[in-house]
Amino acid sequence: MTARSAKAAGPRPARRPSTVRKPRGGRTPGGPRGLHTRLRRAWDRPLTAYYLILGGSLLITVLGLVMVYSASQIKALQSGLAPTYFFRKQLLAAVLGGGLLLAASRMPVRLHRGLAYPLLAVSVFLMCLVQIPGIGVAVNGNQNWISLGGPFQMQPSEFAKLALVLWGADLLARKQDKRLLVQWKHLLVPLIPVAFLLLGLIMLGGDMGTAIILTAILFGLLWLAGAPTRLFVGVLGAATLIGALLIKTSANRMSRLACIGATDPGPGDQCWQAVHGIYALASGGFFGSGLGASMEKWGELPEPHTDFIFAITGEELGLAGTLSVLALFAALGYAGIRVAGRTEDPFVRYAAGGVTTWITAQAVINIGAVLGLLPIAGVPLPLFSYGGSALLPTMFAIGLLIAFARDEPAARAALAMRQPVFGRRQAGVRWKTMRRRVKKRPSGER
Repeated sequence: MTARSAKAAGPRPARRPSTVRKPRGGRTPGGPRGLHTRLRRAWDRPLTAYYLILGGSLLITVLGLVMVYSASQIKALQSGLAPTYFFRKQLLAAVLGGGLLLAASRMPVRLHRGLAYPLLAVSVFLMCLVQIPGIGVAVNGNQNWISLGGPFQMQPSEFAKLALVLWGADLLARKQDKRLLVQWKHLLVPLIPVAFLLLGLIMLGGDMGTAIILTAILFGLLWLAGAPTRLFVGVLGAATLIGALLIKTSANRMSRLACIGATDPGPGDQCWQAVHGIYALASGGFFGSGLGASMEKWGELPEPHTDFIFAITGEELGLAGTLSVLALFAALGYAGIRVAGRTEDPFVRYAAGGVTTWITAQAVINIGAVLGLLPIAGVPLPLFSYGGSALLPTMFAIGLLIAFARDEPAARAALAMRQPVFGRRQAGVRWKTMRRRVKKRPSGER
């Protein structure tokens, strides 16, 4: 053996240990970076939208029931009613709405599409009945209610929102299948005329708040359908001009517009409601005065359990409570956008986008009015304010979103993997993620 071969056969110097080691077995590294990775993986799971819609809507509804009970007691006593009067009616509506939510979440998409035309026809018929003397009932100056006997009333315009979403989504989906949406006339007709019919019937009763929500739904559907910018701006300009004329010709609407950012009730106390809503929010502080301890609901703030329930929430639960409500609505809106963006079915995309536009626009308008940033439009906070006519169609719409979220291919696979077989999960299967399953290896196998 030569010196050179002996040197080559000798022991090699040991390598310096690496200071950075890759995680073994695909494990996520610790620390803030690992936490961010785990949160991103959990956020990207196929059932995230499903859980956000279901959990967020239920939390909003339950918290709304609590706040309706707290905010409506004094109003009920002043009217000579039992303190739980409004709460019991809202609880009954929530139970009925829960049944509608469950039914809508279990319906196939083709049945949802089949409901579009009947629901639209019934909504138009009921809104025509509202204008018949003796059948229609005026509340707070708006002729948009139908008496059902006893203490129960119905507002058909609330169901018109759901009808426009379903009918518009079905119409646009059928035209997209035939590749007709590239033509302006097919994009506008008959969607715009039918929407204007609904808006005209609503404005006959003087309910401009609901008309604004319906207009937002219309714009949402046009946006999702890919309306050209010129067309979209043209329709938006026409709607703005009509809205300005309706506001200019009504002293009541002009006074509401003048109360934006008001800090004083003004002459004739025309801004009384807006100012006392700000007072309620300001007196709540960070954690509020405590549940049931509001002072503004003692006759100072009109409609404390309906349009201005968010102000009572801020007074009793403070900034923490209002931010929690905002976070729940933001999560619900994100989940709706995610469902609309991930589907390949055009009807699901339009319907999910329409429902999301409806709920988020109505929440923004209500909360903006309470904060003094927008004029008071008289629309309730979805799922939160008192009112069965508003709660029932909204919960059915939430059921639509749940059905669409469950119908995604990845979500269906994840739900199928979670279903037990003969009362237990399949033997020899280890569930690592919601997207795949990994067979267990025998002990000792590497």
